[in-house]
Amino acid sequence: MTRRLRLGMVGGGQGAFIGAVHRLAARMDDHYELVAAALSSDPERAAASATELRLPRSYSDYREMAQQESARPDGIEVVAIVTPNHLHAPVATAFLEAGIHVICDKPLAMTLEEGQTLAALATQRQRLFAVTHTYSGYPMVRHARALVAAGELGELRYVQVEYLQDWLSEPLEASGNRQAAWRTDPERTGRAGCLGDIGTHAWQLAAFISGQLPETISAELHTFVPGRRVDDHVQVWMRYANSARGSLIASQVASGEENRLVLRLYGSRASLVFSQEEPNQLWFTPLAGQAQRLTRGRTASPAATHATRVPAGHPEGYLEAFAQLYTDAALRIHAMQAGVSPPPETDDLPTVEEGVNGMRFIDAVLDSHHAEGAWVPL
Repeated sequence: MTRRLRLGMVGGGQGAFIGAVHRLAARMDDHYELVAAALSSDPERAAASATELRLPRSYSDYREMAQQESARPDGIEVVAIVTPNHLHAPVATAFLEAGIHVICDKPLAMTLEEGQTLAALATQRQRLFAVTHTYSGYPMVRHARALVAAGELGELRYVQVEYLQDWLSEPLEASGNRQAAWRTDPERTGRAGCLGDIGTHAWQLAAFISGQLPETISAELHTFVPGRRVDDHVQVWMRYANSARGSLIASQVASGEENRLVLRLYGSRASLVFSQEEPNQLWFTPLAGQAQRLTRGRTASPAATHATRVPAGHPEGYLEAFAQLYTDAALRIHAMQAGVSPPPETDDLPTVEEGVNGMRFIDAVLDSHHAEGAWVPL
């Protein structure tokens, strides 16, 4: 890559956690320059946020931003969408129609139909649409995926994934916490609370590493905090085509937990365990053999090497994983602009198709829950 891509951002103004994460991730490997943004729909807050970031161009309307940037010879080439969920689809639509590549937070949209429409539009306009499933950027996650693809586990038998947090154990949405307020508001977060927020991460990680999606699921949602309008706990049973079984638990009311995302895969020959809170290691245990602690920086797979920045023993974490998605997106965009095939190491980048799979998962969980846990197809 010979130059930085011109990046825009929608959302992520003053006080927004995820906007700052995206900006750090985009800058880490020096493939982007943030030149324009609609950081808030409030003109004053948008301007103040842009001034803090020393941005050349500020907007308060994303539609105006898409139109004006697409008309400029130095306009943005890719936009990061870091808004609450209800704006993902309309913002992405505006920029895709303007011929601008998209990097979007998950879940992809409010409904499966919206997600499918976005996927079709991205294909029609021949634009990259990346979805920031952050945990797929970890080197050891990519190494685990490579091990499974190489058959090191044998035939998959059981998939177990859990994502546990405790930050919504109390009604923070009633105390002025802005993050809690929109994430528990069905008008802004959608029909799925915990399910859409972290359940989709657990779902994507299990599919990303195992290489498989279940055929049918049985699910239950629950809301523990009185007065909350969306779920804060979900549990799912899964059945796979090869007769493998699986389970998924996601909870934002698990007292004492911080960000416990753990995946366990059990095959006929070996097992794998990955824990997001210890992302620089992966446990591989052959049947009747010794448990092996594999560490980042000492793995030989090209996928892990591609996502590694510093030598073994120097920890990499969440921001580096996020940055990996931005780097893979940049590699793909440059390849598209040059009219050549993207580097094969970018095949691990989550795209709009995985976003659609996430929406299909949400719909299936909701359908099963409303049918008292009935098994439903995906």
